[in-house]
Amino acid sequence: MWRDPGVSADSFYEIRPECTDVPVTRFKIKAGKTLSARKWHAAFTPEGYLDIGKTLSRIYRGGVHPSIKGEVWEFLLGCYDPKSTFEERYQIRQRRRMQYATWKEECRQLFPLVGSGRFVTAPVITEDGQPIQDPLVLKETSPAKGLAVHPQHNNSPSSMDAANNLEKVTDKAVVQWMLTLHQIGLDVVRTDRTLVFYEKQENLSKLWDILAVYAWIDKDVGYGQGMCDICSPMIILLDDEADAFWCFERLMRRLRGNFRCTESSVGVAAQLSNLASVTQVIDPKLHKHLEHLGGGDYLFAFRMLMVLFRREFSFCDSLYLWEMMWALEYDPELFLMYEMPLSASEKAEGSKGKTKSIRQCGKYEREIVKSGAKNAEAPLPMSIFLVASVLKDKSAKLLQEARGLDDVVKILNDTTGNIDAKKACSGAMKLHKKYLKKVFSATLPHFPYLSRKSKLHDS
Repeated sequence: MWRDPGVSADSFYEIRPECTDVPVTRFKIKAGKTLSARKWHAAFTPEGYLDIGKTLSRIYRGGVHPSIKGEVWEFLLGCYDPKSTFEERYQIRQRRRMQYATWKEECRQLFPLVGSGRFVTAPVITEDGQPIQDPLVLKETSPAKGLAVHPQHNNSPSSMDAANNLEKVTDKAVVQWMLTLHQIGLDVVRTDRTLVFYEKQENLSKLWDILAVYAWIDKDVGYGQGMCDICSPMIILLDDEADAFWCFERLMRRLRGNFRCTESSVGVAAQLSNLASVTQVIDPKLHKHLEHLGGGDYLFAFRMLMVLFRREFSFCDSLYLWEMMWALEYDPELFLMYEMPLSASEKAEGSKGKTKSIRQCGKYEREIVKSGAKNAEAPLPMSIFLVASVLKDKSAKLLQEARGLDDVVKILNDTTGNIDAKKACSGAMKLHKKYLKKVFSATLPHFPYLSRKSKLHDS
């Protein structure tokens, strides 16, 4: 039987010719499997209502065509309600764009480089609020890079003039925010640097602006390394900066707990602890071996969870993995949870089974609803089981060859570019089903799956 070999999607995310060591992309656009623009648009009624259930299985089977990824992701991430009309979504979009513009202007008033098309990679303020004007720092930056430059000796004011003539800042929240701006800049110039897209200064500046604004509005989390990797695809897939911001903000609702750090703990530690619990159930021999090697804290999996496998896959394949994962996890009440959390929870309490159609849920979400785990505590995100499936796949090698944590890291690093996204998702689904079965057959009332709060919809 003839099978469509598919067409490479790499042309949509052009790689710089000098970058030859990037992972090979496995994702192919396949007719009849990949969600096409035609199939996507056919899923809407004339008024704009979307039959999301019809698209979820297709996304899992073959991903989303690059030409429509941005608009599909907006639904998968809960930016819009499938039960809304075209007009309702237009109104929401316009309102959000205005809100973003307001926040961005607030940031520009605090630091005039925001929105100027330039950004900083050197500290601009001390911890006690004193502006920094180090000649070496100013010399390091250059207009060619589009970074913060030394003010020109002329009479015309510029955004950089204002930025270089800051007065002492006394507001602690503003100081904390300004302390992160150069770190965002440093990460921006390192993010997806193999892509032609980021050769353009305007795209780098857009990424910096979005992360600077986010750090300002989410003061509990601010900015953390790894957010650039999470935000970058949004900039590429959505032309409007505000739309890209809101897509990123919705994804951060799921992930922000990973970036919330205190003096005594790292946010992702809770997820690593959950990963340890899952591995202990599905592969106790491997878990015991990792503990014996001193890896019981599972810190070797830190990067996979923090940036959702961005470093383990090619750019194109990581997008494919994400959309498959979101399609499997999809909850039709996502939009309500984010927009009206109180009314949504009350609604769920008052009419369980009525408001949520199981057909509109992703396959992973369906398993959770059927098992009853949803009625206890927030379930574990699928990313935990994706990491667990990678560990399971490498279990024999880890048991035979790992004699220390360095070996564990090396074996896992060797998976870069060698993981099949579709197989990883299938493996994660199987492990999740096995895990649920073991957990509920054990009837332990305080098992980590039911008692730990690693909330999927952390707001």
